[in-house]
Amino acid sequence: MLHIDPEFSEWISKVRRDFHMHPELSTQEYWTTKKIFSILHEWGIEAKTFTDTTGLVALVKGNRPGPTLAFRADVDALPIEELNTVPYSSRNKKMMHACGHDANTAIMLGVARAVVENNLQNQIRGNIKFIFQPAEEKTNGAESIIAQGVLENPTVDWVIAGHMAPDLDVGQIGIFKKYGYASADRFILTISGKGGHAGRPHETIDPILCGSQFITGIQTIISRNVDPVEPVVISVGKFHAGDVGNVIPEKAILEGTIRTHSDDVRKVVFTRLESIIEGIQQQFGAKCDLDIIDETPPCNCDRKVSEFMFNRSTDIVGKKNVKWLPPTMGSEDFAFFAKKRPATIIRLGCRNKEKNINSPLHSPYFDIDESVLDIGVKVFYQAISSYYNI
Repeated sequence: MLHIDPEFSEWISKVRRDFHMHPELSTQEYWTTKKIFSILHEWGIEAKTFTDTTGLVALVKGNRPGPTLAFRADVDALPIEELNTVPYSSRNKKMMHACGHDANTAIMLGVARAVVENNLQNQIRGNIKFIFQPAEEKTNGAESIIAQGVLENPTVDWVIAGHMAPDLDVGQIGIFKKYGYASADRFILTISGKGGHAGRPHETIDPILCGSQFITGIQTIISRNVDPVEPVVISVGKFHAGDVGNVIPEKAILEGTIRTHSDDVRKVVFTRLESIIEGIQQQFGAKCDLDIIDETPPCNCDRKVSEFMFNRSTDIVGKKNVKWLPPTMGSEDFAFFAKKRPATIIRLGCRNKEKNINSPLHSPYFDIDESVLDIGVKVFYQAISSYYNI
């Protein structure tokens, strides 16, 4: 089991705070990429950047052939103005690491340092990859960096990720056994009707009425077309039409999200949305254009990898502090890795109510108890030791 001394703890805290002070938005993580590269170079670790995307991949080669274990950290921040009054608060206006990606990155850099300091590269049969992924918040960063070949040369066998969890106390760890994060697909419905006087609705084709019919109709998909035990969410978050109360407008625009844990259910939802639109067009005579943007698939974890990480987490924090998590309807583009390789993502508790560190992700007050940094390093280092039977 890895021993972490005070110097290491101070170093990893400093690394995390440096990233926290210099957040960068999705696809713009240029300083962050250079900083990660510099730290890896300092520890003699081979790293590769890319010409057409931010992010990078690092490789620690073992002295004998064998499997490749990969770890992923996301590196981007959010367009949020930080309201914390801490010495390490964001120095970049309207940018903040409000999702803990600064901590995720610092932990993986800490694991890389620990690997080198303990000479694991000369003890393992195989390789260790560290993937620092951009643009998770835009849900397209995983695809972009996978396209760069980060799962090849050498071929990755397992991929493991960690993420901050402000709903868990520091020292607690949550793991998804199979179903983890939901898919996140977006839809935009444009309804073109016939505008006119609100007092003469019979002379119009009311796009607001059509939109209302659509909203009512999508509820039947969940209640009548999908198995009741399958989690599905279809929500409309935007409905824009008209400017004044006595005029029926020409057009209405609706936007929403679709969340599922099954690709088969996704297909059912997509098909039924099209059917509802066809019915509205026939019933009311409006023209409906439905654009479904296929963004992020379900993030389903590999049971074997999840159970492996459950046991490794137990090694570090004890069985009472590790629990299986129920599926969530939030999304995570780690799903693209999980579709390519056996994978799992664990959630590291970072809440400390006594220190008033209990704000949720994406809050302008989000922060972490930095004890989670050492815990994360120990868990992932333990995973390496066990995976390679060191």
